[in-house]
Amino acid sequence: MKRPLDDILVVSIEQAIAAPLASRHLADWGARVIKIERPEVGDFARHYDTVMDGLSSQFVWANRSKESLAIDIKTEGGKRALDELLKRADVFVQNLAPGAAQKQGLDAKTLVERYPQLIACDISGYGSAGPYRHKKAYDLLVQCEAGFLSINGTHESPSKCGLSIVDIATGMYALNGILMGLHQRAKTGKGLAFEVSLFDAMAEWMSYPAYYTRGRGEPLKRTGARHATIAPYGPFATGDGNTVFFGIQNEREWVNFCRIVLEEEDIATDDRFNTNSLRLKNRSELEVLIEGRFAAWRADAVLDRLDKASIANGRMNDVKGLLEHPQILERSRFRAVDTEMGSQDLFLPPVIIPGIEPVMGKVPAVGEHNDKILGEIGVSLAPSAAIAGEKE
Repeated sequence: MKRPLDDILVVSIEQAIAAPLASRHLADWGARVIKIERPEVGDFARHYDTVMDGLSSQFVWANRSKESLAIDIKTEGGKRALDELLKRADVFVQNLAPGAAQKQGLDAKTLVERYPQLIACDISGYGSAGPYRHKKAYDLLVQCEAGFLSINGTHESPSKCGLSIVDIATGMYALNGILMGLHQRAKTGKGLAFEVSLFDAMAEWMSYPAYYTRGRGEPLKRTGARHATIAPYGPFATGDGNTVFFGIQNEREWVNFCRIVLEEEDIATDDRFNTNSLRLKNRSELEVLIEGRFAAWRADAVLDRLDKASIANGRMNDVKGLLEHPQILERSRFRAVDTEMGSQDLFLPPVIIPGIEPVMGKVPAVGEHNDKILGEIGVSLAPSAAIAGEKE
């Protein structure tokens, strides 16, 4: 089975989520990913939790299908091993601490000058320039700096996102840059050096609220689970004590909602509700009216009405509900993946290519592939250099 990236070798000095997630998506589709880790302890994300039979849920998520090489890149032997790998590599990714890569000559620009075939990606907190270039950055802190918390949560209390959205966004832009670089190299034969920062990735995701604030002269208000600029759009209680979500995107849908769901077409032309701006202005009255109608029906009946009216909707689910969701189970969207602690069922990647299965290979133990990789590149390390990270 030929996969799109079967002939690509990726070397990644990576930790946490952003860089590992980018390289894992490459591994999913055939790239050989060599993950360089600290001897003995490895990527610190290995120790975030122990809920998956002793392994970290975040590490398992972002590191399947990789090979782990545990070396100290500050030793002569470690440098020699890395050099041999980079001579062969198509892609290099690093998210070392601010300034560390450049100090060691491992920044993207330097590496592409040394290895012209390389697609090299620097991932950092705030980028290589500007007053914050030396500042450490973690997901929640960048959510704060980028203004995300100011628009997320309730009127009374800002909230962080429950997912590592900054790391995920950054990893996806790194992946995007790598694939662009490979495409460019196929045309020109030349590698590409580029950088992606957590802050810039989140600034892009914050474009809509930023432009809204600039245009209106005031920021979006925090509205909890409701949409900040569209009504009705959000959670609504039903008569059986459950909650359903739905959203109206245009005036045609609004008319259909009133006619088919509420069975009261006159509401569509009510002077309080006949445009989105008016519905936002009078949102409290509108929600009381809608929930008054919904009180007579169970959640399933409301969802059926919404479907008949072609109104997008969903039920209030939880994470357990996701794991048991019929759309997951009936399409077999899990695969068993091996780990050092046994098998785990993991989600398939969201890209579906007819006739081609993603790799879904083992989540490696720290240094599991040292002998294999070092043997391939003809480098022999003293045990202390490979295991304990001592100077040779």
